Amino acid sequence: MNSEQNVVCAKTPVRVRNPHIKSLSVDHLYHIALDTSDINKLETLFGDVKFVCFGGSPSRMEGFVDYINRELGLNENGHCPQNYAAGTDRYCVYKAGPVLSVSHGIGMPSLSVVFNEIVKLMHYAKCRDVTFFRIGTSGGIGVEPGSVVLTEKAVDGEFSHFYKMFILGKRVERPAIVDEDLIRDLEACGRDDDDFQTVKGTTMCTEDFYECQARLDGAFCDFNEEDKMAFMQTLKDHNICNIEMESLGFLALCRHAGIKGAVACVTLLDRLKQDYITVDIPKLKLWQLRPQMLISRYIKKKIGAEFG
Repeated sequence: MNSEQNVVCAKTPVRVRNPHIKSLSVDHLYHIALDTSDINKLETLFGDVKFVCFGGSPSRMEGFVDYINRELGLNENGHCPQNYAAGTDRYCVYKAGPVLSVSHGIGMPSLSVVFNEIVKLMHYAKCRDVTFFRIGTSGGIGVEPGSVVLTEKAVDGEFSHFYKMFILGKRVERPAIVDEDLIRDLEACGRDDDDFQTVKGTTMCTEDFYECQARLDGAFCDFNEEDKMAFMQTLKDHNICNIEMESLGFLALCRHAGIKGAVACVTLLDRLKQDYITVDIPKLKLWQLRPQMLISRYIKKKIGAEFG
């Protein structure tokens, strides 16, 4: 395990690094429509959570909770899953046994808001030994479309592995350190009979979908095709496997919170060859299930080890 990495003990409770919340009579988790007015209810509802899976869109994470329900043999009556964040239109929060399924929107700012509130929810519910995952989509760099990339290093547009923030007017840098044991365990969940490859690699995390990802079809563009391809080759030379918009912040926040975390994203295209997704919608939906399958196998293996 990397020497810089926070060591997370097997029965470590989720803690918050903010002494001021102790003075709150009621803590409102505004963006997920929950609060601590009945903290015993939060513990009853969420105290058994061991895995929190984040993904971009509410519909994808509703689909994921249906999928994990089936995989774990839960919800046999076929009832619609409850969205605990239904009181707001910002995010969704679903639950299937020990698994929480949460949407985070697009980009690191959106992710950081719900990440803060989910960490507090886990703290108030007295959860222990919780693992966070980001399950998503990405653009590949020299990787076969449909592959699942496990992020073993996340970098920004300057190839730095630090998540940069400005707090009280000062620049703060938090390292995005990957839990190497967790990545190895996830990689081991790949199977020889899978119709896709699972690879470990470096992920570039950008602040924008268009210019920062060298796309030529945004409202603004001050470079040409040749410039774009030179940049793509630079990414390839730096062993970048894929590009997305959340991994750096997600992994840095996991480390800062002392929570094990990992990112698994399917690649929808190879940016060395094209800028646009050309696969049909049915295939695209199947591809989006691939990182979910990998995370589901890990969860079932962990549950089996604990309760089997």
